[in-house]
Amino acid sequence: MPRSANWRRRRRGAGSLDVARLRESFAHVAVHGDELPLFFYSDLFIKHPEVRDMFPVSMAAQRGHLVDALVKIVSQVDSVDDLTAFLQGLGRDHRKFGAVAAHYDAVGASLLATLEYFSGPAWTPEVAADWKAAYELIGSVMTAAASADEQLAPPWWRGTVVAHERASFDVSVLSVQPEPRMDYLPGQSVAIESPSRPRIWRYYSMANAPRRDGLLEFHIRLIDGGALSMALTSSTVAGTELKLGPPVGALTLSNPVSGRDLLLVAGSTGLAPLKAILDQLTALPQPPKVHLFFGARTADGLYDLDSLEKMAAQYSWLTVTPAVSADPKFAGETGSLPDVVARHGEWSGHDAYIAGPTEMVQEVAARLASVGMAQDHIHIEDFGWSQP
Repeated sequence: MPRSANWRRRRRGAGSLDVARLRESFAHVAVHGDELPLFFYSDLFIKHPEVRDMFPVSMAAQRGHLVDALVKIVSQVDSVDDLTAFLQGLGRDHRKFGAVAAHYDAVGASLLATLEYFSGPAWTPEVAADWKAAYELIGSVMTAAASADEQLAPPWWRGTVVAHERASFDVSVLSVQPEPRMDYLPGQSVAIESPSRPRIWRYYSMANAPRRDGLLEFHIRLIDGGALSMALTSSTVAGTELKLGPPVGALTLSNPVSGRDLLLVAGSTGLAPLKAILDQLTALPQPPKVHLFFGARTADGLYDLDSLEKMAAQYSWLTVTPAVSADPKFAGETGSLPDVVARHGEWSGHDAYIAGPTEMVQEVAARLASVGMAQDHIHIEDFGWSQP
């Protein structure tokens, strides 16, 4: 049975799930901000102290992850295919933490206790039934996906760093050999954990299509205050063993031979997944025409421009336009990346793939939609909720 049909069948079986009432309930409790996840994790750890070791020492970022996931689930609860894919990905991805079926019951009980506490008098039997039914659906999709994935892949891969190169003052390129070999689609990402920062995971995109030797290339930008990015850029050397989560994400070519040309827009290390897509296109007998915009604040931030320009010189179907937003000495395009893209055309007949800082991604996507690009031709990925 197709996954969307299975989800619809489960929703009909739940009976009491009222989507509008569920969203109204969440809006009522969401105004409490950080108090919501703080209460949830406190309740979970008090009742089930055995799960505490699955989480990082500092829970500040983790609390934000919970709220962001709830927002996404509630907003997509009636978008069957999108929500099912998201939940299945969560279920597979949570295997790397050591999550098992029993943990879902504990999480569900603490979630309902949290929602009841912050709902106050608005917590009616009907609302309680909505949330119980919703969580049962969520848990069943996630556990089914995790169970199926156990037959196909390990919960995480051991990744040995074979090379560490400094591409710019704040960007490092890591070449990593996974064991066992990892199958993935160009444009996807994996969560990485460093031995010097246990239980802190952050998503990074592979910057290459799958290769015969199995090597993965990652572009790691040092983020101010980012514990994991600091470890990966400063203390990771050849021979360091990392943990890699399963491949996730939907920023992948939907149909390379659709007949539409491609618009790729990359901000900073958002270049990585788009470079993997370019790598994939080089293997096609007749690639579409591709225009890649690569933006950064200054010329130093265009850390991989030489490589991109060599690709453009080799492949006639590829055009590369670099741009900077805060470097008046730069000889090329200047201004915000959304403005630069808009100056070069209206792009409505293209398929767009956008990656980079959340604000840039959202603005480019909105501008493309405003000039008539169909929503299903605009492809984005935002892992802004992951650990820095």
